[in-house]
Amino acid sequence: MAAQTLNYLDAISHLPVGGTLILTDVSWEDYDQLLTDLGATSALKITYDRGRLEVMSPSQKHERFKEIIARIVYLIADEMDIPIESLGSTTYKQEWLARGVEPDACFYVQNAAKIIGSESLDLRACPPPDIVVEIDIADDSKSKLSIYAEMGVPELWRYDEHQFFVYRLERNLYVEMPVSLSFPLLTTQLLAQLLEQSKTEGQSATLRSLREWIHHHKV
Repeated sequence: MAAQTLNYLDAISHLPVGGTLILTDVSWEDYDQLLTDLGATSALKITYDRGRLEVMSPSQKHERFKEIIARIVYLIADEMDIPIESLGSTTYKQEWLARGVEPDACFYVQNAAKIIGSESLDLRACPPPDIVVEIDIADDSKSKLSIYAEMGVPELWRYDEHQFFVYRLERNLYVEMPVSLSFPLLTTQLLAQLLEQSKTEGQSATLRSLREWIHHHKV
């Protein structure tokens, strides 16, 4: 293990829950080795952007929002009979771009069938996720938008604990939209309302109300 990587691991070991660590002038080789050393079971979120390394330790609040959003997607996909594949916080990294990122959640919708059983996520051969989700509590994911855009992710959801944003990729730039491209029933207003409801009524009650809403609105 390289001495520099050991230094990074030592700094990361002191990162508090909910904290963010930013390192600069990190080589691709050290980033790649760091991912290996931390292992696939690490709860840390790591972003690499051309030498800039960001490590975030998710808080309980962060994880709660991530889980309810994922459950909303599962529910509406099931109710609308839309096949999806969820790959959670899978690492997407491409050396030729010198960039790597780990979304809070990601979903294949339009391309779900193409990645069933896939063990490799080389974006030169496999499509990117149709939706990535970012929770902005400990960090600001706006800096990651250009990474997702360069990787060709068509839709991005962002929640900052108060507002819900949906972006669609147009000409390599993200444009804010009022409704999901993949799930047209899901507006930003509805998603924000559901997240607010989950804060006081819990996830199960929120999902029950969403199921009732879907039954009332779907054709």
